[in-house]
Amino acid sequence: MDKLLIRGGCRLNGEVLISGAKNAALPEMCATLLSSEPVHLLNVPRLQDVATMRRLLDNMGVKTETHGERGGITFHAADPIKAEAPYELVKTMRASVLALGPLLARFGHATVSLPGGCAIGSRPVDQHLKGLTAMGAEINVEHGYMIAKLPQGRTRLKGARIATDMVTVTGTENFLMAAALAEGETILENAAQEPEIPDLAEMLIKMGARIEGHGTSRIRIQGVEQLHGCTHQVVADRIETGTFLCAVAATGGEVVLKHGRADHLDAVIDKLRDAGVTVTVVDGGIRIQAKEPAYKYLKAQTFRTTEYPGFPTDMQAQFMALNCIAQGTSKVTETIFENRFMHVNELVRLGAHIQIDGKVSVIEGVPKLSGATVMATDLRASASLVIAGLVADGETIVDRIYHLDRGYDQMEAKLRGIGADIERIK
Repeated sequence: MDKLLIRGGCRLNGEVLISGAKNAALPEMCATLLSSEPVHLLNVPRLQDVATMRRLLDNMGVKTETHGERGGITFHAADPIKAEAPYELVKTMRASVLALGPLLARFGHATVSLPGGCAIGSRPVDQHLKGLTAMGAEINVEHGYMIAKLPQGRTRLKGARIATDMVTVTGTENFLMAAALAEGETILENAAQEPEIPDLAEMLIKMGARIEGHGTSRIRIQGVEQLHGCTHQVVADRIETGTFLCAVAATGGEVVLKHGRADHLDAVIDKLRDAGVTVTVVDGGIRIQAKEPAYKYLKAQTFRTTEYPGFPTDMQAQFMALNCIAQGTSKVTETIFENRFMHVNELVRLGAHIQIDGKVSVIEGVPKLSGATVMATDLRASASLVIAGLVADGETIVDRIYHLDRGYDQMEAKLRGIGADIERIK
């Protein structure tokens, strides 16, 4: 099993090319099921979850081909397609539920395994089932599978008003894709507003969908009878961008994040500036400048996670690592997932002072961390341990980095390219 060996204490300087967003690429790969014509996706990140989704589509009968452009893949979902997502292929990836809406919308039936993925708390699919049922689907959950079909005599889903009990990103994406081919109008209330949602909507519009309001909490979709192929570039990964911003803030240095979108990270960048870091928008990206040592220049920041455009839960662990070496005491409140403090015990092994009280972590900044062997527990926890290792005295070994490979495109190579002493070991 691969591990990362990090020797801390190196400043970071140079340029990093930000990859396409995993959380945009995965639903957009599923959206290729909506058309029998070829769809070309550009800037697809090279990640384990992307490879798993590609294997899933291959298994359904979708023809996929990597082409010349960086991160370019063509998907051709011509008939016949097997409308099934088996457990063996989706057990490590929660995004597999995104196949349900497109398969049901185009083929009128689907059998999709209940998904697996990170152990960071309950992320139920009941909202997906509620919304698709409102659109006329008949869905049963049997033997670990969601078995969906249209009622006898119907050939298309029907438009509906869908108001979810909570804001759900994958639910919004599933409904967007399903409604694109439904009969009549669908209105999504309480829709997620994350940047990956309007990116998916823009791709669907290129395919011929009629969508308004994407990027707001109320989205209106007029269903069409069929969609066609298109070429679409996956939006830059805001969480990868935020992770590198935190890494540079921790180590000190000056780095330009090419393709980074500051407008997708307002809450994180505001906190970094309040902490004492200089972040500026430059042509084609973001520049960050930070002094060292962090404990002398950084001020600890209190924050709470919430839905976009608030502070993202996917940046909580990385910013907590920064708070560990900042002056003062901070509180971090996690409101999205109930088990997303599993990185705390590992940060404590590195010398951090953190106490947990329910949904709140209290962090007392320390002048330095000390290298140790730590274990990644989920995707973003992995990134927080890497950041901590970059500033810890001595050597840090991060174990179980298969979590990291699910969501970061060659992280250690990118860090090495800007001066980090980091290597992958067996």
